[in-house]
Amino acid sequence: MILEVAILNIKEGLSNDFEANFQKAKSIISSMKGYISHELKKCIEEENKYILLVNWETLEDHEIGFRKSEEYKEWKKLLHHFYEPFPTVEHYK
Repeated sequence: MILEVAILNIKEGLSNDFEANFQKAKSIISSMKGYISHELKKCIEEENKYILLVNWETLEDHEIGFRKSEEYKEWKKLLHHFYEPFPTVEHYK
């Protein structure tokens, strides 16, 4: 199992909109091959900061299966305009 970790800094004043869009986007990621589970947690100390943790069966399920899919284009459309700066994604085993 691989853990994907992304720190998400959301543009000021858009956290509620981000959370609403994430509710739609989570059905996309959860339908992907190799997806196991995810958690989105809001930071206590910083108002517009979140951590996204996604468990995948393999690194390839995330990097190739998800990121190169048509579904990822919809994910991007729903979420990527909220990020500032764009997050760094790391993987852990």
